[in-house]
Amino acid sequence: MDIGFLLNGEPVRVSAAPTATLLDVLREQRGLKGTKEGCNEGDCGACTVMVTDGAGSGALNACILLMGQIAGKAIRTVEGIGGPDGALHPVQTEMVRHHGSQCGFCTPGFVVSMAVAHLNGARDHDDQLAGNLCRCTGYAPIIRAAKAAEGAPVPGWMQADAAAVAPGGSAPLAQARPAPDHVPGGAPVPAAFAPLTADALADWYLANPDATLVAGATDVGLWVTKQLRDLPKLAFLNRCADLARVEVAPDTIRFGAMVSMTDVLAVLREHHPSYAEMIRRYGSVQVRNAATIGGNIANGSPIGDNPPALIALGATLHLRRGADRRELPLEDYFLDYGKQDRRPGEFVEAVSLAASAPLLRVYKVSKRFDQDISALCGAFNLTVEGGRVTSARIAFGGMAGVPKRAIAVEAALTGQVWGLAAVKAGQAAFAADFAPLSDMRASAAYRLGTAQNLLARYHADLAGQRTSVLKVRA
Repeated sequence: MDIGFLLNGEPVRVSAAPTATLLDVLREQRGLKGTKEGCNEGDCGACTVMVTDGAGSGALNACILLMGQIAGKAIRTVEGIGGPDGALHPVQTEMVRHHGSQCGFCTPGFVVSMAVAHLNGARDHDDQLAGNLCRCTGYAPIIRAAKAAEGAPVPGWMQADAAAVAPGGSAPLAQARPAPDHVPGGAPVPAAFAPLTADALADWYLANPDATLVAGATDVGLWVTKQLRDLPKLAFLNRCADLARVEVAPDTIRFGAMVSMTDVLAVLREHHPSYAEMIRRYGSVQVRNAATIGGNIANGSPIGDNPPALIALGATLHLRRGADRRELPLEDYFLDYGKQDRRPGEFVEAVSLAASAPLLRVYKVSKRFDQDISALCGAFNLTVEGGRVTSARIAFGGMAGVPKRAIAVEAALTGQVWGLAAVKAGQAAFAADFAPLSDMRASAAYRLGTAQNLLARYHADLAGQRTSVLKVRA
């Protein structure tokens, strides 16, 4: 695959397999050793790079960013954070001044994340750096450096990438030469397909139902780097602008499958703040910039954090196979562990959900507060009228082989006066809904007991008590 992109301000073309990672290309083909391989799964942030396209600039993990995703974009590594004349970026200056580095292995990733945040005017430094792990320096001097750089002007070279990738920008940034958008009948199947529209994707996927669809690659990237899987037939969906639309109506919100979790978070902060707060802890900035809501649903993980919240909101999944479209309640999509109601050649096109649910609360329970896989995730959405529960939608991830509604708990609560007696009745019903497994993240007993306790937390939360682990004090 011949791929053109901007690298530290210079147009380049490289020849690479579509599943080659940007990290490997940077280090092995381009000799840029500042971008480090740490975890090689998108957790540690040592490989963080700045990626700029028509939507703006963001920090992403190069270790799980596949080359088929970066055609026509601008990439800036730690070597390009400083100026072309050797001038330091303000965050580099402050990292030196505040002694923000010891062994230095993680430092390039921190510097890139800080520089992107500085470019975008982001000052929530704890969140911006949650995806950059440091084992020796400690975060205090790094956060001090980020704060000290806040008022410094953005260097001109950091702003140049956006102009280069804009329509009518630098000619050498012409897109890579992947397969055409439509494959004529009987023509050889290309190794990598890069459709521009959902229509083109639908035609191709119907003819190639055994292909792998690559959305953000936060999951598929690990198939490559950790499982060493051979993916002979691929479609990269990042150029399908019609799959990245967000439509907000008075009663519903519709997210296209390719809407990033960063953009989902921005919308949900206004409409569903508790759900948004969970997403803030979901992955890291780098992961959320790549991950998509459709990809998270399509992979069918029993511990994915989106499905419980969406099921509690009564979300509808929109599926497409060729010209045929169908809708189904999201809860019906998950059939069994590793099995979803998706036919060959069918893909997730969008998901729609209620625009308002004042009593929705979403609780993520994990060993680390930030950027950790959930032991369980519970979502509660009651309607209480005249002090009595008139309807209930409750869903959990991590409690079964699929994200699942708590039907027995809902039945135990519906019709009851909303109080501690109703909570106890609901808690007693959990065992009828769930028989969780024990694994490395939690025991079955812990999961069941914690799920019951989350119902009590929900009651306390709606009563106005402090329930956040960030606010409760002994």
